[in-house]
This record gives sequence, C-alpha cells and structure tokens, in this order.
Amino acid sequence: MAAGDGIEFASLLCSRLCHDLLSPVGALNNGIELLADEHDPEMRARCLDLLAESARASANKLKFFRLAFGAAGGFGDSVDTREVRAAIEGLFGGDRRISVGWMVGDASLGKGPIKILLNLALIAGDALVRGGRLDIGVENTGTATEIVIRAEGPRIVLDPELRTALTGGTSQDALTPRASAAWLVWHLASERKGDVMIAEPEDGVLMLGCSLPVG
Repeated sequence: MAAGDGIEFASLLCSRLCHDLLSPVGALNNGIELLADEHDPEMRARCLDLLAESARASANKLKFFRLAFGAAGGFGDSVDTREVRAAIEGLFGGDRRISVGWMVGDASLGKGPIKILLNLALIAGDALVRGGRLDIGVENTGTATEIVIRAEGPRIVLDPELRTALTGGTSQDALTPRASAAWLVWHLASERKGDVMIAEPEDGVLMLGCSLPVG
C-alpha cells in the first residue's frame, strides 16, 4: 500500500470510528445537560445511570477499535487472546442483544490474525440486526490458522458492499468508511496469501472465515 493510499485508508477508518462513537458520546453530552437542569433526586439518579451506561459503551468501543484498527498489543508480534475476548464481549455483550461463544484455545495469536478475527466479528455482529449469537473459533492445523465466525439470529443482513470488499472486489479509491473493516480483512489476508470465505446466510446463520497459511 502506497503512503498516500495508507493515509486515505486511515481517514476512512477514522470516519468509521467516529460514526460508531457518535451515539454513546452524544448520549453522554445529553445526559450531562439534563443533569445540570434536573433537581429531582430520582431523575438525577436515572441521569447518572444513563451517563455510566454511555461511558461504558464508549470505553468498550474504544478498546475494541484499538485492537481491531490500531497498533494495540504492545511491541511484540502477538496479542493475548484474553484481551481480544474481553474486547468482543464488551462490544457486543453489554446490551444483552448478542451472546458471544468463544472457542479459541490459543493463549496468543499474531497481530494480523487478531485484526482479521476482530473485524470479521465486527461485520458478523453488525449483521445480527435483531440480536442473536456470535460464535468465534480459531484452529491451528499446523499448515494454516483457520478463523471462523458464526452468526445466528432471527434476521441477518450482510450489506453487498461489505461482501464485495471482503472478497477483494472493491478498489481502494471506491472504498467507503462502512466497508473499511471488510477491506482491511481482505487486505491483511491477501498480504499473508490467505483466503476469506463467506457462506450465504441460510436458516438464520451467517458464516465468515479466513484461512491463513503458517509461515
């Protein structure tokens, strides 16, 4: 990726991050304004609860995006999978709409596979528009690292734009902030000579995966 392309892609990721943070941060601002004008003890307590909820949502989103988009994980080549699990459960499990199943036995994984896993989880979780369950698994076969994300729910919507970006059909100059996570998955997988797989949603189940050769 050329320097100019990298800057443009970073701006798309920033736009995506700002869009996702707008709601909880806006709720914080509104809650503070309400609290300043409210004198009823019961209503003030309710405002404080809403502020705490919005603050948690903002912190959880930042922790997730730090791992999924940023240079988190320290200076080493791998990331503790416990940190990854906590980030996913914090993002999706807080409102109880989506339950998370974790089937990753490795204590740590490389930063590239971690970013692929997180962004696939983000895409699959967003596709569960009415909630459901998100199962995340990783298996090392000796020759490849296999990442599988299974989303199950009453209604699943995978935007065609994301599908196209996941399979490398989107040029970077045509990329939008919404599809930036999908394009990042494809780019990271391609760098490692890996393959991204998408199964058509069927019977309320969506399967996303990535196979990355070892070495």
